[in-house]
Amino acid sequence: MSRRTVGHHWQHLEFMLAELLDLQARFRTDFGNANRDEKAAPRPYPDPVWRPNQPSEKQQAKAKQREAAEARTGYMRIVALATPQYAEKG
Repeated sequence: MSRRTVGHHWQHLEFMLAELLDLQARFRTDFGNANRDEKAAPRPYPDPVWRPNQPSEKQQAKAKQREAAEARTGYMRIVALATPQYAEKG
């Protein structure tokens, strides 16, 4: 089974390049933080390069919405059990 059929076509080289880009960005940030003015706030590390096995921003947003809906449903179930007079009628 090829990588393209399982969702991506990255080879080992592309993963290594992404790792190198992440390391280089972290080194640059470390160097800048080590040589910054004492009163200046340290810069945070940049976000890592996207990789095929990570969900996209759109997928992450959908997952957050799903989790919020599930949490709301659970909360309403608890409210209905604990205080039936405040349960939503529907």
